[in-house]
Amino acid sequence: MTNMTYDDLTSLDSTATLAAVESRVRARRAGDVEDMELVLHWCDLHSGDPQAEPGAAPKRKGGNYLRQIGGDGTPKVADLSFAELAMARRAGEVSTSNFAADALDLRHRMPLLGAAVLRLEIDQWLWRKIVRLTRKLSNDRVGLVDAAVAAAVHQSPGRLIELAEAKVIEADPDLHRAKLEEDARSTGVWLNRVRPGEITDDDGEPATRRITAKVSAGTGVRADENVDDLAEVIFDNTETDADGDRPSFADCRLQAFEMLMTNPHQAAAFLSSIDPDPSVDPEPEPVKPRRKRKPATITIFVTDKVLCGQVPGVARVEDYGPVLAAQLPELFEGRDVVVQPVIDLSTVKAVNSYEHPAAVKQRTLLRTGGDVFPHSTSRSTARLDHDHPTPYDPKGPPGQTGDHNDGPLTRRHHRAKTHLTYECRQIGLGAYRWISPHGLARSVTRLGTRDIEILRDPGGRAIGEIYGSPGFELLL
Repeated sequence: MTNMTYDDLTSLDSTATLAAVESRVRARRAGDVEDMELVLHWCDLHSGDPQAEPGAAPKRKGGNYLRQIGGDGTPKVADLSFAELAMARRAGEVSTSNFAADALDLRHRMPLLGAAVLRLEIDQWLWRKIVRLTRKLSNDRVGLVDAAVAAAVHQSPGRLIELAEAKVIEADPDLHRAKLEEDARSTGVWLNRVRPGEITDDDGEPATRRITAKVSAGTGVRADENVDDLAEVIFDNTETDADGDRPSFADCRLQAFEMLMTNPHQAAAFLSSIDPDPSVDPEPEPVKPRRKRKPATITIFVTDKVLCGQVPGVARVEDYGPVLAAQLPELFEGRDVVVQPVIDLSTVKAVNSYEHPAAVKQRTLLRTGGDVFPHSTSRSTARLDHDHPTPYDPKGPPGQTGDHNDGPLTRRHHRAKTHLTYECRQIGLGAYRWISPHGLARSVTRLGTRDIEILRDPGGRAIGEIYGSPGFELLL
């Protein structure tokens, strides 16, 4: 599907266009793999020691020498060899050297992920991001990350990167603790400088300035909560103007931040006027009461051995990311913590009503991780519609609503499924089979989205499906 003319494109119907798009994705990934292999071959050609050549200029005088550009365990490459390779690639020397380092890491340190790259299962930018996350791990520890991400390459990019981060921490907790300690020493607050050209540039901000704060994780969470608390008070006690308008909550958050940062005494006085001291003003004017903050529910994914301190490990905090288990107390400092019972995902529940019960929704989200539309990049588990993959029939049998018939979707994906001719079937707990209006077939599980081929008999009836992995079949 290369060098197609406009006339060629206009001859394609919807089905053929989708097939051409899929073909182009494979062709792009194949081209990226060929580019990588050429760069690796160049590195192999220049892996001999230039200092061993007759008449070589010594390193101290700027001579060529072998340098390790990748992580631990990767071969060294002649330092001055990348200038000419960069010319051929029409790229800079630094970016070419960085690409070579990533390619060497993939080949020598993460062969399982490398095999998935060769199978064209992952984009170049994504595998490069992952190998860079592992660069500081020793060669004997990077295998843990390699095995985990190779088994999850069908997940969305955000989830795959989060998994890689967690496994990097798990592979070497001491290295991560050292990184945390180093990072904690570089906290501060900065007023960003205006750079020349930004004031009149189309994307510039001539009327505003940015202030940046880098603080500990716990301090950041509590600071955000304090801004929220003051913003709620401002919002609740601000009357509408003559036109019936009132500031949005986002406006009140900005006002609260400005008040706390520029005039904290004003913030204190304002809060005192809302909750006055009766000894000073025995008959205060009635004001709207402050809303109590709803208790936050934080879901933590952690094994029993890590929780009991038997082994050091990593916990994944929902909407925050992977952290060392020892970091959890910092996130909860100053809060009342109520530990809820462990949710057993081996149990199922069905009801006769249309609405999915909260317990069913929670178990489904824990099984799926969120939106179950193919290739969805949504990582939020909030504000999802819990759809019935098998449509609910008011006159149908009891027990239609439950774990066996619950597919969380974003509103847009829910609308597409409802109003277009998508086929969705739940084939297991947290597992779904989709067929698009023009015949694209996918399976979606906690491990991500995979291509499938629907097998049909001569009459067109579906009799089975073949997944993207070789030798893996599932009969309907």
